[in-house]
Amino acid sequence: MRLLLVEDEPRLAARLREQLMALGYAVDHAADGVDAEFMGTNVEYDLIVLDLGLPLRPGLEVLAHWRAAGLRTPVLILTARDGWQERVAGLKAGADDYLGKPFHVEELAARLQAILRRAQGDGAPQIASGDVALDEDRQAVNVAGRAPQALTGTEFRLLRCFLLHPGKVLSKSFLTEHVYDQDFDRDSNLIEVYVRRLREKIGEDRIATRRGQGYVFLARDPS
Repeated sequence: MRLLLVEDEPRLAARLREQLMALGYAVDHAADGVDAEFMGTNVEYDLIVLDLGLPLRPGLEVLAHWRAAGLRTPVLILTARDGWQERVAGLKAGADDYLGKPFHVEELAARLQAILRRAQGDGAPQIASGDVALDEDRQAVNVAGRAPQALTGTEFRLLRCFLLHPGKVLSKSFLTEHVYDQDFDRDSNLIEVYVRRLREKIGEDRIATRRGQGYVFLARDPS
């Protein structure tokens, strides 16, 4: 999943970016409200973590502009620990969740995972499709009848993208945008390489190629 981190404090932003990447997210960073609004509007993100105390343009104003423009990307806002007014204002402006500062990255990760599960539409306790499920804590995949398989960071992000869009044809450009950050070489053929590796771990018939269109994850009934 591709995530936009909006945080103006350099050391916190660098630490969070490193921790989120270790958790399997491709992370872009914006340090002020103007850049954040532009990036959130023009790049298709799966999640946004938005600090409210931003230079140039306040986070609440950025969020309000996104929602007014029809942007439905899930947003988790970061607020001062005692700023309950900001939390209420953020939720009213269209935030999906909030987290007070200071916080533990484990709680941030759990809240982001919960947002992704809600985006799946069924409130499931884990991201899964058919008999394939992600173990987000161990960065592994569980397939019914098989031993768990460890995943690399890229494999994890790619499979998570497939599981969140079962039965849908996903183009290579879509997968690239959602699996890699803004510094990735868009002309690379690494998507093909990682699709092949995923097939080796979950089954050759789970990800089908649609020539000229992309790939589709084929869910199988767990029973």
